[in-house]
Amino acid sequence: MKKKSAATPKVKETTTSQGRRASDHGRYGRLSRERVLATAMDIVDRDGLSGLSMRKLGAELGVEAMALYRYASSKGDLLDGLVEAFCQELESDLAAQPHADDWQQELHRIALATYGVALRHPHMAPLLATRLLSTPLARRPAAVLRSDERILALLHDAGLSDRRTVQVHRAFTAWLLGYLLVELRAMDDEPGEPDPAFRLGLHRMPAQEFPRLRATAISLDSQGGPGQLAAGIDALLGP
Repeated sequence: MKKKSAATPKVKETTTSQGRRASDHGRYGRLSRERVLATAMDIVDRDGLSGLSMRKLGAELGVEAMALYRYASSKGDLLDGLVEAFCQELESDLAAQPHADDWQQELHRIALATYGVALRHPHMAPLLATRLLSTPLARRPAAVLRSDERILALLHDAGLSDRRTVQVHRAFTAWLLGYLLVELRAMDDEPGEPDPAFRLGLHRMPAQEFPRLRATAISLDSQGGPGQLAAGIDALLGP
């Protein structure tokens, strides 16, 4: 009499068979989009944008890389999600602060809050610019759209004309983004070098070809801080 064969154990979901999905039960339980984006942001903070990949993100979460495509359908979608996470963090910071008394001071509050989030995530500044260039307006995440909606509604409610609203929104956005890019740009060639000239790698720039850049580089390396950010906004909004 033949013995009954033992029940075949269930096989976890894999990506080897068409139509089957990789398991999304990671190191800390089932994944969510919020957890995926938060972990991706941690990687970017630690290793920079060039250090982010689906494979590394999956390893951090304890899942196969293919499991992540349920939460970010492509690398581009993941990058848009990082901008979304940045804007959600900004929303949270703004919600924790009192609103300013007038629209100009409210723009200052928004700018300073954005600056604060950018300092916490310095590698994100280039992504804020490049995703605007590659992702159409209507396809941007809701949190990103709310950042624009917040400013446009503020200017409209303050009584600015449609034309002036567009002008101020454009100038404010361009100055804020440009300031972040300049403030957080990579400067150090040898981060551990105590001598500023060697830390910046000035010896790599021919003195005859770049005399002013070499003479000014150490000053350019210092951050302007919130004071220069505010001064630029005042200049934009002035008469």
